[in-house]
Amino acid sequence: MSLPADSDGSAAPELLGTLYAAHPALREVMQVLNADGEESRIVGGAVRNALLGLDAREVDIATTSLPQKTTALASAAGFKTVPTGIEHGTVTVVASGEPYEVTTLREDIETDGRHAVVRFGRSFSADALRRDFTINALSLGLDGRLHDYAGGRADIETRSVRFIGEPSQRIREDYLRILRFFRFSAAYSERIDKRGAAACAALGEGLQTLSRERVGHEMRKLLVARGAVAAIETMQQSGLLETVLPQPADVQRLRQVVEIEAAAGLPPGLTRRLAALAPGVSDAVAMMKQGLRLSNQEYDALAAAHAAEAAWLSDEPAEQILYRFGRAPALDGLCLAGAKGFDRGKTAKIAAGLPHIAIPANPFGARLFLERGVKAGPLLGAALRLAEKRWMEQGFPDGHQAVAAIVSSVVETLGADGAVG
Repeated sequence: MSLPADSDGSAAPELLGTLYAAHPALREVMQVLNADGEESRIVGGAVRNALLGLDAREVDIATTSLPQKTTALASAAGFKTVPTGIEHGTVTVVASGEPYEVTTLREDIETDGRHAVVRFGRSFSADALRRDFTINALSLGLDGRLHDYAGGRADIETRSVRFIGEPSQRIREDYLRILRFFRFSAAYSERIDKRGAAACAALGEGLQTLSRERVGHEMRKLLVARGAVAAIETMQQSGLLETVLPQPADVQRLRQVVEIEAAAGLPPGLTRRLAALAPGVSDAVAMMKQGLRLSNQEYDALAAAHAAEAAWLSDEPAEQILYRFGRAPALDGLCLAGAKGFDRGKTAKIAAGLPHIAIPANPFGARLFLERGVKAGPLLGAALRLAEKRWMEQGFPDGHQAVAAIVSSVVETLGADGAVG
């Protein structure tokens, strides 16, 4: 493997200043970890995002010190420490209420496509070159020097996501890197690297060795990324998507939903994008739940989105759909309907305005009917349901007289024998 050597790094004090501004305790944490002959650097996503001008919400730190020494140095400075992954060399240092994951430098000894046996080391270059992509192998020292052992800075400038070294070797070390390649390409790249994509396609069967939880975690992140459609289309063309998803995926519908989101100025919606991929039938949604290990809450949200889609396609009034399903399912269903025959221009216009439409509040309570002699129990429940139905049919009137009229009509309909007319 021939990669650029970097012994001294290049000066990048502006990056350090950006990270210090976003994470006020970072400088002190780094100074503490650099004591007693040790060296620590900011690594991974924080450096990548700072170079891209994106928020670095979390800061990971790599260090030459062993976990026990990391704990001792941090504790002596008054920081809280948590052994979050001590067997892997990771200690979480909490400073000013913010957590920093600090991990001892590592080298791979053995990999099997899912797990790696590692040993602790003191080489930043060895630690960097065991990572997946060039843009994730950058490190930034306390002296403000940016270290690049794999050509990551150039790839950031050209918006490229490339494996470090030989793609096939990186993938065989951990088959989850197939999904990470497409997820990172969707998030950070202008185009999908052909060499990397070809290696992923050739080794796609390795995805079957992964847990569905790990697959589902990556797919969720991929689907809401900026370039999700292009990545999913490439996966479909190479046969990878059918390995990941348990049912045929409607990628064209996903593209249409994403276009509607853009036209309406909506942020990416995971539920609606998942629902776009899954046909709106219960078996397909159930397969999606199993295949990606969706939670019960996610499953219910998918079902609600498909139900709201049917309501939009049947020309049910917007206010009624909002009331029946809630704002998020109504919006998801609208985007899905727009990709299935609902007027596209109308869809974007309604979607843009939907967040500003007030959801009516049900004005009927049990007291209104108890005062009219309706007995508690099944009869009262029937009265409340019928009143709500008529209120919806009349366009949600909220005046006292209108509500009283509906109550009277329901009481009359129920009749003395309690039968609903």
